[in-house]
Amino acid sequence: DRAEAAMRHTDATRRSAMFAVDVARHELEAAQTALQHSAARAHGETPERVAVHAPITGRVLNIPRQSEGVVTPGQALIEVGDPAALEVEIEVLSADAVRILAGMRAGIPVEFTRWGGTDPLAGRVRVVEPTGFTKISALGVEEQRVRIIADIDAPMETWARLGDGYRVEANFILWQGADVLQIPASALFRQDKGWAVFRYDGSRARLHPVEVGHNNGFAAEIVKGLNADDAVIVHPSDAIADGVRVAPR
Repeated sequence: DRAEAAMRHTDATRRSAMFAVDVARHELEAAQTALQHSAARAHGETPERVAVHAPITGRVLNIPRQSEGVVTPGQALIEVGDPAALEVEIEVLSADAVRILAGMRAGIPVEFTRWGGTDPLAGRVRVVEPTGFTKISALGVEEQRVRIIADIDAPMETWARLGDGYRVEANFILWQGADVLQIPASALFRQDKGWAVFRYDGSRARLHPVEVGHNNGFAAEIVKGLNADDAVIVHPSDAIADGVRVAPR
């Protein structure tokens, strides 16, 4: 883990240094252009055209100004981006952001799906922003959310069709294990101070206390109380009780 963290830090330092070199080169070119323009004016010449070079090599993403005219210093002429430097911005609930932040030292892996390709893309969390914001959900509920910045680790040739502002879905892998006994989380319900399920024995529902491990809200790890070949009842209603006859549907 320390070696991976050191590698990511070194890579970030390298990218920062390369960006600083690009900025310095752009400032030099801008100064040279201004000098040439001033020298021409000093000789009574008025250049009709001044070349403005982009600070980086990349793809034109947007042209805010579509026609000629007077521009002010600092006004954006075009937006240029490096397609190989895409980052993913993800909004999560603040409660989930706390869990993701706690596991960042281990390098939480991310899986990007529904991006347009056939296979998921591997990624890794880079930044969990320190401040949250309020957003109204589709159900009209106020939620506190946090933005997370992640990088795509997959080779660029696999996601070269992705562009700025494209939509993806992110799945954060906070924990994973092998040979995990799991059931739908909808089969669980509270009993006394623990958890329980109704096991289907072929004709009747049988109440079984269980010990739950990890739970992501969709699937739950069962540490104790069930076997791999046991069938459980999901979304048990009030009509289900221990010993009641049931039938699959």
